[in-house]
Amino acid sequence: MRSLTPRGALGRCVLAAAFALAAGLTTLSPLARPAAAADGLQQVTDFGSNPGNLAMYEYAPADLPADAPLVVAMHGCTQSAGDYHSHSGWRKFADAWGFAVVYPQTSAANNSLSCFNWFDPAEDTRGRGEAASVVQMVEHAAARYGTDRDRVFVTGLSAGGGMTSNLLAAYPDVFAGGAVNSGLPAQCATSVSAASGCQYSDQRLTPEQWGDKVRGSYPGYTGPWPRVAIWQGTADRTVAPVNGTELRDQWTDVWGIGQTASGTRTLPGGTTETTYDDSTGRPAVALFSVAGMAHGLAVSPGSGTDQCGSTGTYYLNHICSSYYTGKFWGLDDAPDDGGTLPAPAGLTVTGTTDTGASLSWSAVNGAASYAVYRDGTRVGSPTGTSFSDTGLSAGTAYRYTVAAIDFSGAEGARSGAVTATTTGAAAKCYTASNYHHVAAGRAHHSGGYTYANGSDQNMGLYNVFVTHTLKETSPGYFVLADGGC
Repeated sequence: MRSLTPRGALGRCVLAAAFALAAGLTTLSPLARPAAAADGLQQVTDFGSNPGNLAMYEYAPADLPADAPLVVAMHGCTQSAGDYHSHSGWRKFADAWGFAVVYPQTSAANNSLSCFNWFDPAEDTRGRGEAASVVQMVEHAAARYGTDRDRVFVTGLSAGGGMTSNLLAAYPDVFAGGAVNSGLPAQCATSVSAASGCQYSDQRLTPEQWGDKVRGSYPGYTGPWPRVAIWQGTADRTVAPVNGTELRDQWTDVWGIGQTASGTRTLPGGTTETTYDDSTGRPAVALFSVAGMAHGLAVSPGSGTDQCGSTGTYYLNHICSSYYTGKFWGLDDAPDDGGTLPAPAGLTVTGTTDTGASLSWSAVNGAASYAVYRDGTRVGSPTGTSFSDTGLSAGTAYRYTVAAIDFSGAEGARSGAVTATTTGAAAKCYTASNYHHVAAGRAHHSGGYTYANGSDQNMGLYNVFVTHTLKETSPGYFVLADGGC
């Protein structure tokens, strides 16, 4: 996956073939609901006219209810549907939260590296090529499973991430949300020759120019835009971290919410999540920057609730991105179980420190306990009407809501949100050329290369033509933060 275009194909086609052979996939007639295969993954044929010459695979847990969500998961170059199904962790959450997954698969017949053609207007635009084939898969699966059409999502890695961006732009009427993992902004490149520039270089476009590429993908569209999660490693040398920033600029502009963060939080695996809220206070865009991660999909093998996947080529042990993506989309929301308790009133921030926040609210009659949510994630279940959250970052804003839980375990309505900002100074970020970082004392150079002070991360050549963002996480300690700060 050194390149997301057809360069360096020899050997990678062999690897793609090996993945396909190892997957052990079965073929399914579209006439009936699939029976479970050994790994639950089934191939579907005759799902449509298939103008993009793709293969369709799908997975659905047993007894999938009607009106369940649907996730489309797109592999990276040299990979396959079976490979992505095995490593990405989406199967775990399909079983736990109840949704179906469609895995489109390309091949060396389409692209010598088995990449999705995210840089080709004949393949990645509305009604054409591979993009049209993916939407046909969605239509086929949605009809089979009785999918909730308002909860269809798409995610992809690398070239699959680039195609994900284009699908979100071209089909905002189909996809409620997306996740771009180590990928590219929508319509960044429209030719093979331009693709490398997108991968490796800052395109120096304004947020409005990036947003125009989305708006131009479906002219005249006036409906809601997808909610977009962006995953980017700070040590990615295949898709430069600046792509994470460009994706952030693109989708915040489309939403009309600006590039000022609504909140940040620290997650496992050296991950920083930065969110950008819509007018209702709900995150519309989230940028997950994974410190020190190279090119690939973030996984976290293990049996924990927030763990998933397995490591392999381009599956990197940092954090379970599928878990946090699914929560960002709301896939973990339980169905309505009859909970009728009202939302707690009077939610108030009673105090903050550098690393914590304290809350209180009014009691709800019939409540056995309460659920406290920070930035949409449940962080506590107190039986009383107060809660102290800990382990937070200094100088950072966090959004909290609370819901009452009755004695049967049913959760009622959530309260309105309050924002708690921890005390102390937030981490500072500096964007400059490598030469000026060294001159300012944030980095040093050796053997013609530049290294961040403290973390010693390689920043590339020591000159004025290479630009990076450094984040000072403690006095004199800097880490690469090109994907967001």
